[in-house]
Amino acid sequence: METIALRARWVLPITMPPINGGVVTIRGERIVGVGLKPNGDAKLRDLGEVALLPGFVNAHTHLEFSDLAKPLGERNCALPHWIRSVIASRKQQVSPITAVHAGLEESLRAGVTTVGEIATSPVGFTNPTNLPDVVWFHEVIGFSAARVDSVFADVLERLSNRGPAGHVGISPHAPYTVHPDLLERLVSLAAQRNFPVAMHLAESEEELQLLTENRGPFRDLLEERSMWDDSAFTKRLPVLDYLHVLARAPRALVIHGNYLTPDEIEFVAAHPQMTVVYCPRTHNYFGHARYPLENLIRCGAAIAVGTDSRASNPDLSVLGELRCIAQEFAGLSSQRILQLGTIDGAKALGLDQEVGSLGVGKLANLTAIPCDATPADPSEPLLHSERLPTRTWIRGRLVHSNSS
Repeated sequence: METIALRARWVLPITMPPINGGVVTIRGERIVGVGLKPNGDAKLRDLGEVALLPGFVNAHTHLEFSDLAKPLGERNCALPHWIRSVIASRKQQVSPITAVHAGLEESLRAGVTTVGEIATSPVGFTNPTNLPDVVWFHEVIGFSAARVDSVFADVLERLSNRGPAGHVGISPHAPYTVHPDLLERLVSLAAQRNFPVAMHLAESEEELQLLTENRGPFRDLLEERSMWDDSAFTKRLPVLDYLHVLARAPRALVIHGNYLTPDEIEFVAAHPQMTVVYCPRTHNYFGHARYPLENLIRCGAAIAVGTDSRASNPDLSVLGELRCIAQEFAGLSSQRILQLGTIDGAKALGLDQEVGSLGVGKLANLTAIPCDATPADPSEPLLHSERLPTRTWIRGRLVHSNSS
């Protein structure tokens, strides 16, 4: 088994201080050394003036929209209006599987090596070894009480088929598409099988209006599609009620969380198996109120980063999301921001023992980004430039190289 050593101007292990002139030694699929010298008789390859860091982790995306040339709807539009555009786009799509494959290839070019994908129909997709690893969250929609049994049976069928190789999770879509009884059953199933759960929650003001008043644009949307069921909200259901249910899952991803209140943030912080996934550029596309990132960090809540999809974002670059955060939250250190797109995403997906940082025993998933020959930590310059990853390795294999 060949052993190689990659030397870079800077090595950024993420969970350890940056190493000037560092070396990462790889044997087969795994990292066997991180330091200033190669291990043993490893073949040394000097990468030059680059920062070498773990491949980025995209904790939340919808790759089925990766064939879109631009986001749907208009900037600052209401979420229910945008969802109508999504429904229309799905009707016109020729091959979701082709779009998913294109999204994984684009992710790879952006230095992303692990993806949390909300999968509407993963069966029939084969994930080649030269593309990012995927956690397939099977999306579930069923707002009517009359359909709870049939939808749950369909979920069991999908899970029995498993679909593509990789890790599996469950995604009850959102409060406005999943009946509370169905959510309870899905979370119980996840607990029985040790699956992670991902749910869109506290995403928009229109969602909060539906939960607290049982009316508004989301109810209008459901009624026009003959999906409204009065039994779904026999009482007012605040976001905190949903968080209590999700907390029973082995791992729970609260997707977006744009409008989490201080009490809800404290609840998440008190449950370390829960992670809020922030999608910065999608958040900005809809013109939401300032994201409660500082409060989430202050309270000690787990946070990760996702790209959402090309239906609300120009690309699938996690680095682009981190650079957006760096621009908007100047008080955060560059090291903390990089964690959001690496080790924090890996923890959210339950894969932090394998990916998300550079350490002995971990998978050799890495990406290299050009950096200036500066004596200082390059984390901040990386987040305030437009330089893109030029090389990416998955399980020790160089799977993307672009020196231009």
